[in-house]
Amino acid sequence: MSETERINFEKMSRFQFDRAAEAMALDPETRGLLKMPFREIQVKIPVRMDDGHLEVFIGYRVQHNNARGPMKGGIRYHPEVDLGEIRSLAALMTWKTAVVNIPFGGAKGGIVCDSKRLSPAETERMTRTFISMLDTVIGPYQDIPAPDVNTNPQVMAWIMDEYSRRHGYTPGIVTGKPVDVGGSKGREEATGRGCVFVLQEAARDYNLDLGKARIVIQGIGNVGSHVARFMTELGGRVVAISDSGGGIYNPDGLPMDRVLAYKSEKRNLSGFPGSRSVTNEALLELDCDILIPSALGGVIHKFNADRIKAKMIAEAANNPTTTTADEILEKNGVVVIPDILANAGGVTVSYFEWTQNLQQLSWEEEQVNRELRKIMTRSYQHVASVAREKRVSLRVAAYIVALEKVARATRLRGI
Repeated sequence: MSETERINFEKMSRFQFDRAAEAMALDPETRGLLKMPFREIQVKIPVRMDDGHLEVFIGYRVQHNNARGPMKGGIRYHPEVDLGEIRSLAALMTWKTAVVNIPFGGAKGGIVCDSKRLSPAETERMTRTFISMLDTVIGPYQDIPAPDVNTNPQVMAWIMDEYSRRHGYTPGIVTGKPVDVGGSKGREEATGRGCVFVLQEAARDYNLDLGKARIVIQGIGNVGSHVARFMTELGGRVVAISDSGGGIYNPDGLPMDRVLAYKSEKRNLSGFPGSRSVTNEALLELDCDILIPSALGGVIHKFNADRIKAKMIAEAANNPTTTTADEILEKNGVVVIPDILANAGGVTVSYFEWTQNLQQLSWEEEQVNRELRKIMTRSYQHVASVAREKRVSLRVAAYIVALEKVARATRLRGI
Protein backbone atom coordinates (compact mmCIF):
# COMPACT_ATOMS: atom_id res chain seq x y z
CA MET A 1 0.00 0.00 0.00
CA SER A 2 1.38 3.42 -0.97
CA GLU A 3 1.72 6.38 1.35
CA THR A 4 -1.10 8.23 -0.44
CA GLU A 5 -3.46 5.31 0.14
CA ARG A 6 -2.78 5.46 3.89
CA ILE A 7 -3.46 9.17 4.23
CA ASN A 8 -6.43 10.18 6.36
CA PHE A 9 -7.57 13.40 4.70
CA GLU A 10 -10.21 14.05 7.35
CA LYS A 11 -7.56 13.86 10.08
CA MET A 12 -5.35 16.24 8.08
CA SER A 13 -8.17 18.76 7.78
CA ARG A 14 -8.93 18.66 11.50
CA PHE A 15 -5.26 19.02 12.38
CA GLN A 16 -4.98 22.22 10.35
CA PHE A 17 -8.22 23.50 11.92
CA ASP A 18 -6.98 22.78 15.46
CA ARG A 19 -3.59 24.39 14.83
CA ALA A 20 -5.19 27.64 13.66
CA ALA A 21 -7.85 27.54 16.40
CA GLU A 22 -5.08 27.28 19.02
CA ALA A 23 -3.12 30.14 17.44
CA MET A 24 -6.16 32.44 17.57
CA ALA A 25 -7.46 31.15 20.95
CA LEU A 26 -10.84 30.18 19.49
CA ASP A 27 -13.30 29.22 22.23
CA PRO A 28 -14.31 25.52 22.59
CA GLU A 29 -18.00 26.06 21.75
CA THR A 30 -17.24 27.78 18.46
CA ARG A 31 -14.66 25.11 17.63
CA GLY A 32 -17.32 22.45 18.07
CA LEU A 33 -19.77 24.30 15.83
CA LEU A 34 -17.27 24.92 13.04
CA LYS A 35 -15.49 21.58 12.98
CA MET A 36 -18.42 19.23 12.38
CA PRO A 37 -20.34 19.14 9.08
CA PHE A 38 -23.90 20.40 8.91
CA ARG A 39 -25.24 17.44 6.90
CA GLU A 40 -23.91 14.23 5.31
CA ILE A 41 -25.69 12.29 2.58
CA GLN A 42 -24.91 8.87 1.12
CA VAL A 43 -26.98 7.43 -1.71
CA LYS A 44 -27.07 4.34 -3.90
CA ILE A 45 -27.23 5.24 -7.58
CA PRO A 46 -28.67 2.51 -9.84
CA VAL A 47 -27.57 2.89 -13.48
CA ARG A 48 -28.61 0.79 -16.47
CA MET A 49 -25.36 0.28 -18.35
CA ASP A 50 -25.05 0.26 -22.13
CA ASP A 51 -24.88 -3.53 -22.26
CA GLY A 52 -28.15 -3.83 -20.33
CA HIS A 53 -26.93 -4.85 -16.87
CA LEU A 54 -27.69 -2.81 -13.76
CA GLU A 55 -24.80 -1.33 -11.78
CA VAL A 56 -25.10 0.46 -8.44
CA PHE A 57 -22.72 3.30 -7.57
CA ILE A 58 -22.26 5.00 -4.19
CA GLY A 59 -22.56 8.78 -4.07
CA TYR A 60 -21.84 11.30 -1.32
CA ARG A 61 -22.66 14.95 -0.61
CA VAL A 62 -21.32 16.56 2.55
CA GLN A 63 -22.58 20.03 3.46
CA HIS A 64 -20.15 21.48 5.95
CA ASN A 65 -21.22 25.02 6.84
CA ASN A 66 -23.66 27.69 5.64
CA ALA A 67 -23.04 30.52 8.12
CA ARG A 68 -21.71 32.85 5.41
CA GLY A 69 -24.02 31.85 2.56
CA PRO A 70 -25.17 28.94 0.37
CA MET A 71 -22.83 25.98 0.45
CA LYS A 72 -20.49 25.54 -2.50
CA GLY A 73 -18.32 22.70 -3.69
CA GLY A 74 -17.43 20.38 -6.54
CA ILE A 75 -18.47 16.85 -7.44
CA ARG A 76 -15.73 14.36 -8.27
CA TYR A 77 -15.93 10.98 -10.03
CA HIS A 78 -13.08 8.71 -8.89
CA PRO A 79 -12.60 5.09 -7.72
CA GLU A 80 -11.02 6.23 -4.42
CA VAL A 81 -13.77 8.63 -3.35
CA ASP A 82 -14.83 7.96 0.24
CA LEU A 83 -16.81 9.75 2.92
CA GLY A 84 -13.75 10.87 4.90
CA GLU A 85 -12.19 12.49 1.84
CA ILE A 86 -15.45 14.25 0.91
CA ARG A 87 -15.90 15.42 4.51
CA SER A 88 -12.39 16.89 4.50
CA LEU A 89 -12.88 18.61 1.14
CA ALA A 90 -16.23 20.08 2.24
CA ALA A 91 -14.49 21.69 5.22
CA LEU A 92 -11.73 22.99 2.93
CA MET A 93 -14.41 24.70 0.83
CA THR A 94 -15.76 26.49 3.90
CA TRP A 95 -12.29 27.87 4.67
CA LYS A 96 -11.48 28.56 1.02
CA THR A 97 -14.56 30.70 0.37
CA ALA A 98 -13.90 32.57 3.63
CA VAL A 99 -10.23 33.25 2.80
CA VAL A 100 -11.22 35.01 -0.44
CA ASN A 101 -14.26 36.57 1.27
CA ILE A 102 -16.99 35.42 -1.08
CA PRO A 103 -20.47 34.76 0.41
CA PHE A 104 -20.51 30.97 0.38
CA GLY A 105 -20.11 28.11 2.80
CA GLY A 106 -18.56 24.74 2.02
CA ALA A 107 -19.77 21.45 0.55
CA LYS A 108 -18.36 18.62 -1.56
CA GLY A 109 -19.67 15.60 -3.41
CA GLY A 110 -18.48 12.54 -5.22
CA ILE A 111 -19.35 9.21 -6.77
CA VAL A 112 -17.22 6.10 -6.38
CA CYS A 113 -16.60 5.09 -10.00
CA ASP A 114 -13.94 4.72 -12.66
CA SER A 115 -15.11 7.46 -14.98
CA LYS A 116 -12.69 6.38 -17.73
CA ARG A 117 -14.64 3.13 -18.10
CA LEU A 118 -18.02 4.83 -18.43
CA SER A 119 -19.47 5.82 -21.78
CA PRO A 120 -20.86 9.37 -22.13
CA ALA A 121 -24.38 7.95 -21.97
CA GLU A 122 -23.63 5.99 -18.78
CA THR A 123 -22.01 9.08 -17.20
CA GLU A 124 -25.07 11.14 -18.06
CA ARG A 125 -27.51 8.61 -16.57
CA MET A 126 -25.40 8.30 -13.41
CA THR A 127 -25.19 12.10 -13.05
CA ARG A 128 -28.90 12.69 -13.56
CA THR A 129 -29.87 9.96 -11.09
CA PHE A 130 -27.47 11.36 -8.48
CA ILE A 131 -28.87 14.88 -8.83
CA SER A 132 -32.45 13.62 -8.64
CA MET A 133 -31.57 12.03 -5.29
CA LEU A 134 -30.10 15.32 -4.00
CA ASP A 135 -32.97 17.43 -5.34
CA THR A 136 -34.39 18.51 -1.97
CA VAL A 137 -31.04 19.49 -0.40
CA ILE A 138 -29.43 21.49 -3.21
CA GLY A 139 -30.46 24.75 -4.85
CA PRO A 140 -29.11 28.17 -5.88
CA TYR A 141 -29.64 29.52 -2.34
CA GLN A 142 -28.86 26.25 -0.56
CA ASP A 143 -26.03 24.21 -2.10
CA ILE A 144 -24.41 24.85 -5.50
CA PRO A 145 -22.27 22.08 -7.07
CA ALA A 146 -19.33 22.62 -9.44
CA PRO A 147 -16.75 20.60 -11.42
CA ASP A 148 -13.98 18.67 -9.71
CA VAL A 149 -11.84 15.62 -10.51
CA ASN A 150 -13.14 13.88 -13.67
CA THR A 151 -16.17 16.14 -14.05
CA ASN A 152 -16.41 18.93 -16.62
CA PRO A 153 -18.72 21.57 -18.13
CA GLN A 154 -20.80 18.91 -19.89
CA VAL A 155 -21.51 17.16 -16.59
CA MET A 156 -22.47 20.52 -15.10
CA ALA A 157 -24.88 21.10 -18.01
CA TRP A 158 -26.58 17.77 -17.23
CA ILE A 159 -26.87 18.77 -13.58
CA MET A 160 -28.44 22.10 -14.50
CA ASP A 161 -30.90 20.43 -16.89
CA GLU A 162 -31.90 17.69 -14.42
CA TYR A 163 -32.58 20.20 -11.64
CA SER A 164 -34.39 22.53 -14.05
CA ARG A 165 -36.78 19.74 -15.05
CA ARG A 166 -38.29 19.94 -11.57
CA HIS A 167 -37.85 23.62 -10.75
CA GLY A 168 -37.94 25.47 -14.06
CA TYR A 169 -34.89 26.92 -15.78
CA THR A 170 -32.34 27.34 -12.95
CA PRO A 171 -28.83 28.08 -14.26
CA GLY A 172 -27.73 29.21 -10.77
CA ILE A 173 -28.01 25.65 -9.40
CA VAL A 174 -24.50 24.80 -10.63
CA THR A 175 -21.34 26.58 -11.79
CA GLY A 176 -18.66 25.59 -14.28
CA LYS A 177 -21.29 25.23 -17.03
CA PRO A 178 -20.63 25.81 -20.73
CA VAL A 179 -21.04 29.49 -21.63
CA ASP A 180 -23.95 28.57 -23.95
CA VAL A 181 -26.08 27.47 -20.98
CA GLY A 182 -25.22 30.18 -18.47
CA GLY A 183 -21.56 29.56 -17.75
CA SER A 184 -19.11 32.39 -17.18
CA LYS A 185 -16.37 33.43 -19.55
CA GLY A 186 -13.02 32.79 -17.92
CA ARG A 187 -14.28 30.01 -15.62
CA GLU A 188 -12.29 27.22 -17.28
CA GLU A 189 -8.99 29.05 -16.76
CA ALA A 190 -9.92 30.54 -13.38
CA THR A 191 -8.21 28.13 -10.97
CA GLY A 192 -4.93 28.25 -12.89
CA ARG A 193 -5.12 32.00 -13.43
CA GLY A 194 -5.91 32.65 -9.76
CA CYS A 195 -2.94 30.51 -8.72
CA VAL A 196 -0.65 32.59 -10.92
CA PHE A 197 -2.03 35.86 -9.52
CA VAL A 198 -1.17 34.63 -6.01
CA LEU A 199 2.28 33.47 -7.15
CA GLN A 200 3.00 36.92 -8.55
CA GLU A 201 2.33 38.47 -5.13
CA ALA A 202 4.26 35.80 -3.22
CA ALA A 203 7.23 36.06 -5.58
CA ARG A 204 7.57 39.76 -4.75
CA ASP A 205 7.45 39.00 -1.02
CA TYR A 206 10.10 36.29 -1.25
CA ASN A 207 12.36 37.92 -3.88
CA LEU A 208 11.70 35.29 -6.53
CA ASP A 209 11.96 36.40 -10.17
CA LEU A 210 9.12 34.66 -12.03
CA GLY A 211 10.71 35.64 -15.34
CA LYS A 212 13.65 33.36 -14.54
CA ALA A 213 11.87 30.72 -12.45
CA ARG A 214 12.19 27.00 -13.15
CA ILE A 215 8.77 25.45 -12.65
CA VAL A 216 7.65 21.86 -12.09
CA ILE A 217 3.96 21.01 -12.43
CA GLN A 218 2.42 17.71 -11.39
CA GLY A 219 -0.77 17.37 -13.41
CA ILE A 220 -1.57 18.63 -16.90
CA GLY A 221 -5.33 18.68 -16.47
CA ASN A 222 -7.45 21.81 -16.57
CA VAL A 223 -5.58 23.54 -13.74
CA GLY A 224 -2.03 22.45 -14.51
CA SER A 225 -2.23 23.18 -18.23
CA HIS A 226 -3.43 26.73 -17.64
CA VAL A 227 -0.84 27.38 -14.92
CA ALA A 228 1.84 26.16 -17.33
CA ARG A 229 0.63 28.46 -20.09
CA PHE A 230 0.30 31.54 -17.87
CA MET A 231 3.67 31.01 -16.16
CA THR A 232 5.36 30.62 -19.55
CA GLU A 233 3.77 33.91 -20.67
CA LEU A 234 5.40 35.55 -17.64
CA GLY A 235 8.79 34.26 -18.79
CA GLY A 236 9.12 31.25 -16.50
CA ARG A 237 10.49 27.90 -17.71
CA VAL A 238 8.33 24.82 -17.15
CA VAL A 239 11.04 22.15 -16.87
CA ALA A 240 8.73 19.23 -16.05
CA ILE A 241 5.04 18.39 -16.25
CA SER A 242 3.04 15.19 -15.92
CA ASP A 243 -0.26 13.41 -16.40
CA SER A 244 -1.59 10.34 -14.60
CA GLY A 245 0.76 8.07 -16.56
CA GLY A 246 3.96 9.95 -15.79
CA GLY A 247 5.83 13.04 -16.82
CA ILE A 248 8.41 14.63 -19.11
CA TYR A 249 11.48 16.64 -18.13
CA ASN A 250 13.89 19.01 -19.83
CA PRO A 251 16.10 21.20 -17.61
CA ASP A 252 16.26 23.82 -20.39
CA GLY A 253 12.47 24.17 -20.41
CA LEU A 254 9.58 22.60 -22.30
CA PRO A 255 7.80 24.37 -25.19
CA MET A 256 4.36 24.38 -23.57
CA ASP A 257 2.35 25.17 -26.71
CA ARG A 258 3.82 22.08 -28.37
CA VAL A 259 3.47 19.98 -25.20
CA LEU A 260 -0.24 20.84 -24.87
CA ALA A 261 -0.86 20.12 -28.56
CA TYR A 262 0.99 16.79 -28.25
CA LYS A 263 -1.05 15.83 -25.17
CA SER A 264 -4.29 16.69 -26.97
CA GLU A 265 -3.34 14.57 -29.99
CA LYS A 266 -1.66 11.58 -28.30
CA ARG A 267 -3.74 11.61 -25.06
CA ASN A 268 -0.51 11.21 -23.06
CA LEU A 269 2.92 12.81 -22.71
CA SER A 270 5.09 9.76 -23.31
CA GLY A 271 7.66 10.20 -26.03
CA PHE A 272 7.47 13.97 -26.36
CA PRO A 273 10.49 14.97 -28.48
CA GLY A 274 13.41 16.57 -26.66
CA SER A 275 12.39 15.34 -23.21
CA ARG A 276 13.10 12.43 -20.94
CA SER A 277 10.53 10.47 -18.98
CA VAL A 278 10.08 10.98 -15.25
CA THR A 279 7.66 9.36 -12.81
CA ASN A 280 5.12 11.43 -10.94
CA GLU A 281 6.97 10.63 -7.73
CA ALA A 282 10.43 11.61 -9.04
CA LEU A 283 9.03 14.76 -10.65
CA LEU A 284 8.24 16.21 -7.22
CA GLU A 285 11.89 15.96 -6.21
CA LEU A 286 13.39 17.72 -9.24
CA ASP A 287 15.55 20.79 -8.77
CA CYS A 288 13.33 23.83 -9.39
CA ASP A 289 12.24 27.18 -7.99
CA ILE A 290 8.48 26.58 -7.89
CA LEU A 291 6.66 23.26 -7.50
CA ILE A 292 2.97 23.22 -8.35
CA PRO A 293 1.07 20.02 -7.44
CA SER A 294 -2.19 20.24 -9.39
CA ALA A 295 -3.42 16.65 -9.41
CA LEU A 296 -4.59 14.56 -6.44
CA GLY A 297 -4.09 14.92 -2.69
CA GLY A 298 -1.39 13.50 -0.46
CA VAL A 299 1.43 13.49 -3.01
CA ILE A 300 3.91 15.30 -0.73
CA HIS A 301 4.31 13.20 2.39
CA LYS A 302 6.75 12.22 5.10
CA PHE A 303 8.71 9.92 2.80
CA ASN A 304 9.56 12.54 0.17
CA ALA A 305 9.22 15.96 1.85
CA ASP A 306 12.91 16.08 2.83
CA ARG A 307 13.86 15.56 -0.82
CA ILE A 308 11.79 18.48 -2.15
CA LYS A 309 14.21 20.99 -3.69
CA ALA A 310 11.73 23.71 -4.64
CA LYS A 311 11.98 27.10 -2.94
CA MET A 312 8.21 27.60 -3.13
CA ILE A 313 5.19 25.30 -3.45
CA ALA A 314 1.82 26.55 -4.72
CA GLU A 315 -0.88 24.00 -3.92
CA ALA A 316 -3.09 24.08 -7.01
CA ALA A 317 -4.57 20.71 -5.94
CA ASN A 318 -6.60 20.09 -2.79
CA ASN A 319 -4.74 18.52 0.15
CA PRO A 320 -1.51 17.76 -1.76
CA THR A 321 0.69 18.07 1.37
CA THR A 322 0.27 15.93 4.48
CA THR A 323 0.60 17.47 7.93
CA THR A 324 3.90 15.69 8.60
CA ALA A 325 5.30 16.86 5.27
CA ASP A 326 4.12 20.39 6.03
CA GLU A 327 6.24 20.45 9.19
CA ILE A 328 9.27 19.13 7.31
CA LEU A 329 8.91 21.72 4.55
CA GLU A 330 8.55 24.54 7.06
CA LYS A 331 11.67 23.37 8.90
CA ASN A 332 13.55 23.29 5.58
CA GLY A 333 12.49 26.83 4.70
CA VAL A 334 10.21 25.92 1.79
CA VAL A 335 7.44 28.50 1.34
CA VAL A 336 4.06 26.77 0.91
CA ILE A 337 1.10 28.71 -0.48
CA PRO A 338 -1.80 26.63 0.87
CA ASP A 339 -4.55 25.14 -1.24
CA ILE A 340 -7.34 27.18 0.39
CA LEU A 341 -5.66 30.26 -1.09
CA ALA A 342 -3.65 29.05 -4.10
CA ASN A 343 -6.52 27.26 -5.83
CA ALA A 344 -9.38 29.55 -4.77
CA GLY A 345 -9.58 31.19 -8.19
CA GLY A 346 -12.01 28.54 -9.40
CA VAL A 347 -14.59 29.09 -6.68
CA THR A 348 -14.14 32.85 -7.00
CA VAL A 349 -15.15 32.82 -10.67
CA SER A 350 -17.88 30.31 -9.77
CA TYR A 351 -19.19 33.07 -7.51
CA PHE A 352 -19.09 35.46 -10.47
CA GLU A 353 -20.99 32.88 -12.56
CA TRP A 354 -23.64 32.42 -9.86
CA THR A 355 -23.98 36.20 -9.57
CA GLN A 356 -24.42 36.57 -13.34
CA ASN A 357 -27.05 33.81 -13.36
CA LEU A 358 -29.08 35.40 -10.54
CA GLN A 359 -28.93 38.84 -12.17
CA GLN A 360 -29.40 37.48 -15.72
CA LEU A 361 -26.27 39.29 -16.86
CA SER A 362 -23.17 38.23 -18.77
CA TRP A 363 -19.73 39.64 -18.00
CA GLU A 364 -16.96 39.97 -20.55
CA GLU A 365 -13.85 37.90 -19.85
CA GLU A 366 -11.79 41.03 -19.25
CA GLN A 367 -14.09 41.99 -16.37
CA VAL A 368 -13.97 38.45 -14.94
CA ASN A 369 -10.16 38.42 -14.96
CA ARG A 370 -9.90 41.94 -13.54
CA GLU A 371 -12.19 41.11 -10.61
CA LEU A 372 -10.41 37.78 -10.07
CA ARG A 373 -7.01 39.47 -9.85
CA LYS A 374 -8.41 42.01 -7.37
CA ILE A 375 -9.79 39.31 -5.05
CA MET A 376 -6.79 36.96 -5.24
CA THR A 377 -4.31 39.79 -4.70
CA ARG A 378 -6.20 41.23 -1.74
CA SER A 379 -6.64 37.77 -0.20
CA TYR A 380 -2.94 36.90 -0.46
CA GLN A 381 -1.94 40.24 1.06
CA HIS A 382 -4.34 39.71 3.99
CA VAL A 383 -3.00 36.21 4.66
CA ALA A 384 0.62 37.36 4.34
CA SER A 385 0.06 40.21 6.80
CA VAL A 386 -1.45 37.81 9.37
CA ALA A 387 1.49 35.43 8.85
CA ARG A 388 3.95 38.24 9.56
CA GLU A 389 1.99 39.59 12.53
CA LYS A 390 1.55 36.22 14.24
CA ARG A 391 4.83 34.71 13.00
CA VAL A 392 3.14 31.67 11.53
CA SER A 393 3.22 29.94 8.15
CA LEU A 394 0.99 31.06 5.27
CA ARG A 395 -1.14 27.95 5.84
CA VAL A 396 -1.82 28.69 9.50
CA ALA A 397 -2.44 32.35 8.63
CA ALA A 398 -4.94 31.40 5.90
CA TYR A 399 -6.85 29.19 8.34
CA ILE A 400 -6.85 31.96 10.96
CA VAL A 401 -8.32 34.41 8.42
CA ALA A 402 -10.98 31.87 7.42
CA LEU A 403 -11.91 30.77 10.94
CA GLU A 404 -12.27 34.36 12.12
CA LYS A 405 -14.74 35.14 9.33
CA VAL A 406 -16.84 31.99 9.77
CA ALA A 407 -16.83 32.30 13.57
CA ARG A 408 -17.92 35.94 13.35
CA ALA A 409 -20.80 35.07 10.99
CA THR A 410 -21.83 32.19 13.24
CA ARG A 411 -21.99 34.42 16.32
CA LEU A 412 -23.86 37.19 14.49
CA ARG A 413 -26.48 34.78 13.19
CA GLY A 414 -26.90 33.20 16.61
CA ILE A 415 -26.42 29.67 15.29
